[in-house]
Amino acid sequence: MDNQVRRAVYPGSFDPPTLGHLDIIQRAAQLFDELIVAIAVNSQKQPLFSLEERAEMLRECCTHLPNVRVATLEGLLVRFAQQAGACAIVRGLRAVSDFEYEFQMATMNRQLAPEVDTCFLMTHQQFAFLSSSMVKEVARLGGAVDAFVPPNVAHRLRQRFAPETAGNFHP
Repeated sequence: MDNQVRRAVYPGSFDPPTLGHLDIIQRAAQLFDELIVAIAVNSQKQPLFSLEERAEMLRECCTHLPNVRVATLEGLLVRFAQQAGACAIVRGLRAVSDFEYEFQMATMNRQLAPEVDTCFLMTHQQFAFLSSSMVKEVARLGGAVDAFVPPNVAHRLRQRFAPETAGNFHP
């Protein structure tokens, strides 16, 4: 019998974490012995929340999942996965349009680290439209985001955008 721990990495910018992210985290946590939620630094994006803020939000969201830990990731994902002893990278797919990019990434990762598989999980239909970018825009414009993000994240979004959205109504 193989006693090796089956560990996976779920990477993303999580700026902010959404209910779609949490759906993937919860389902991946059931599939693997350990799941590392890796907050990636994306030099192409200007984040709303710092790495530390995103890590704190994710830790708060995952307290009920004892086999999930949160880490930060800089550099090559497959190198991080190898160093963590992961057998898989988990990627969430919202729609068919996500698949082409994710397939290319998975193929490249397999070339770089053949021992690390990529596992695709489809989000539940209720989250298929959801993206962190859309959530940030709704929050920035003063809209309610409670149906899209965990309560702790909604609270932080309200705090972040309160000065911008206060007093924007002019009858």
